[in-house]
Amino acid sequence: MENLGKIITGLGAVLIVVGLVIWFAADKLSWLGHLPGDISIDGPGFRFYAPITTMLLISIALSVTIWLFGKFFQ
Repeated sequence: MENLGKIITGLGAVLIVVGLVIWFAADKLSWLGHLPGDISIDGPGFRFYAPITTMLLISIALSVTIWLFGKFFQ
């Protein structure tokens, strides 16, 4: 049970750091969500947006990060 507390505390600290980075770097990350491959359809009374490339990029980054944490803390 002690390990679980350490894991939750570590994840909380990581989330705080990521949140602060996003908050302070929001103007530099404006390209995120407007990448080639992100689908945006505007019509009269209708708007559809599917950030496919952005989702893939974030998924790859999170997968690599989780894999690295697994390698270092195994």
